[in-house]
Amino acid sequence: MRVVITGATGFIGTYLCKELAGAGYEVIALSRDPRKARSVLGEAAKCMAWDGRTVEEWGALVDGAEAVINLAGENLTGGRWTESFKRRIIESRVNAGKAVTEAIRQAKQKPKILFQASGVGYYGSRGEETLNEYSDAGAGFLAQVVEQWEESVQEVHREGVRTIYLRTGVVLGRGEGMIGKMLLPFKLFVGGAPGSGRQWLSWIHIADVSNVIRFLMAQEKLKGVFNLAAPQPVRMSEFAKAFGKTLKRPWWTPIPSPALRVVFGSEMAGQTLLVSQRVTPKRLREAGYQFLFPELGPALEDLLG
Repeated sequence: MRVVITGATGFIGTYLCKELAGAGYEVIALSRDPRKARSVLGEAAKCMAWDGRTVEEWGALVDGAEAVINLAGENLTGGRWTESFKRRIIESRVNAGKAVTEAIRQAKQKPKILFQASGVGYYGSRGEETLNEYSDAGAGFLAQVVEQWEESVQEVHREGVRTIYLRTGVVLGRGEGMIGKMLLPFKLFVGGAPGSGRQWLSWIHIADVSNVIRFLMAQEKLKGVFNLAAPQPVRMSEFAKAFGKTLKRPWWTPIPSPALRVVFGSEMAGQTLLVSQRVTPKRLREAGYQFLFPELGPALEDLLG
């Protein structure tokens, strides 16, 4: 069973490649730097070069694949949100989506399923509102990004391929992502919540990301949008407290909103660090998925222990 993964050397992609290879899948990893991909993934995947825009040599590997998992896209926090960087964020996702769509269109034997990465940024900052997959799009740059990201592969379902959009919250992994950025301040006894700490954080353990994908692969009737977020979102102040307790460090040093807006820019800080998104996985729960880590405490203990 072959799985083709774009954006395979990112945090989520690396974990997925190794998990799927361990489960017996033949994993094809598409990367701009196949040499780096081989050093990161080892024997877990066959690494192929890809420019993020065209089909060319790798397109034939989609033919007869079990699944295509499209994770490709510029890192949202890879730089300040200048107009040029914002274009790169959008174009990297749209170009990748169009290339994946073309590869599937050309395939004689279509893959069984396409997983299209997306994000809870779709919902914008909504304060205390509880959000699920049926909630409307919000406002802001990230909401626009997600809409265009998802639209880039909308032709795929017309090719008869089951398509799933993974609107993912903040993914927690060992030494990666948000946890990787928070470790040093907390170890230096200056950790705390950004801004007021009242904003809601929708999070998910990396093991659940992988497990959800395998769960959805097996559920042949499921398609459309799924929120990849644990069933119990928390306020940022609660997250900081749990993080500090797990590390046995203080957690009460707040990071003032004005300072974050100066360092990261007002727009980026407002839509990443200070955003409030109380997102729930309504459709996953309806489908019967059982989270490995539904609560934050055990998730942090697993990742920081």
